[in-house]
Amino acid sequence: MTNYVTQQHHEAAVAALKRMISKNSALSDAAPGAPFGKGVRSALDEMMAICAELGFKTYEDPDGYYGYAEVGEGKDIFGLIGHVDVVPAGDPADWDTDPFTATVKDGKIIGRGAQDDKGPSIAALFAVKALMDAGVHFKERVRFIFGTDEETLWRGIAVYNQKEEPITHGIAPDAEFPVTYAEKGLQQSYLVGPGSTELTVDAKSAFNAVPAKAFYNGPKLADVKAALDDFGFKYETTGDGITVLGKSVHAMLAPQGTNAVLRLGMALSKVFPDNDQLGFIGKLFKEDATGTNVLGDVKDEASGHLTFNISSLEINAKETRMQIDIRIPVTVDHDKLIDQLSKKVTEYGLTYAHFDYLAPLYVPEDSELVKTLMRVYKTLTGDDTQPQVSGGATYARTMNQCVAFGAMLPGVPDFMHQVNEQWELESMYKAMDIYAEAVKEIVGD
Repeated sequence: MTNYVTQQHHEAAVAALKRMISKNSALSDAAPGAPFGKGVRSALDEMMAICAELGFKTYEDPDGYYGYAEVGEGKDIFGLIGHVDVVPAGDPADWDTDPFTATVKDGKIIGRGAQDDKGPSIAALFAVKALMDAGVHFKERVRFIFGTDEETLWRGIAVYNQKEEPITHGIAPDAEFPVTYAEKGLQQSYLVGPGSTELTVDAKSAFNAVPAKAFYNGPKLADVKAALDDFGFKYETTGDGITVLGKSVHAMLAPQGTNAVLRLGMALSKVFPDNDQLGFIGKLFKEDATGTNVLGDVKDEASGHLTFNISSLEINAKETRMQIDIRIPVTVDHDKLIDQLSKKVTEYGLTYAHFDYLAPLYVPEDSELVKTLMRVYKTLTGDDTQPQVSGGATYARTMNQCVAFGAMLPGVPDFMHQVNEQWELESMYKAMDIYAEAVKEIVGD
């Protein structure tokens, strides 16, 4: 196989990634031309500028919902679908470096978006640029499509699909190698109940992240500390309150994390035993991130166990509210599952409220797309890892004949949604080689 990607492409890709990381593109208040905040629009503008500098034809939605860049000609479109938004960085003091000033250190690039999804998008972009520089002719249009609120409600990519022609096939560089040919269904919802005049809690986090911290400074603080001690849960005194400590991971990996909100909820339930809504966490759910205590053992042979993440707990005089993120195995009946959950939570004075649902993705393992991607991956890596099913949700499920493909290689530490998010440069460069060869195989003459 030809080695299309050169050191110059490596250096240019790192420089471009630094530009992208410098944009704080977490969701913020809407502004004219920036439906998800000025930071997201600035990141989209920057990505479009980078694509234009590389020689791509670009189009940016004037309302700020999406952008795309393409090269080549023909009726068919091979899509590479990424996103320019990121999850919030959290407290910058928890980072070793500024999350929005990319730092290259010890062979890694550090900054919010390095792994999710600015780094992989840039890697794929410069892989195609390497093919362009080598004179490869594309028999189809190669189109990079950039969404703007992938970490929340996917409204940007929905507008793209309403306005633009569909791709013929494609990949989403927003997961792990080799190929993710199926993705679990994703249900995000609220559990809502009556408020309390006895205590106030304001522990919030993103739907799709296991919360690493949960702050409390309400009544019976000493009793809450004692309950945390009884459970053996870690916390630290912060000003006039306490911060319960956990370990953040992506919600699809919830059993691998330590949920600070759940730990706070368990302690509060012990101190306030008559609060039924807290009892849902403290007496029923506890720390079971598979949801077995609530729904039973939900799994299938194709995609494994269900995961269940409670990412926030808010209690005030008006209401009690929890955010939940459920990743549903691909063959499980969604409607029956939600009906079961809705009935169960009523036992704890809670009402189920729908927020967003993404149906599962499935592209057969024996499809030409999956077989080609797997052949390229195995040839370049020597790795025999089989195609995967994921609890994650990528833009692949919004497009025709599209699968998640990379960019994280097996064994690469997962820093997505975490402090000190980083990507090893050698891993990034290997991903560029894989993307270049894959695109060449699929759409190159």
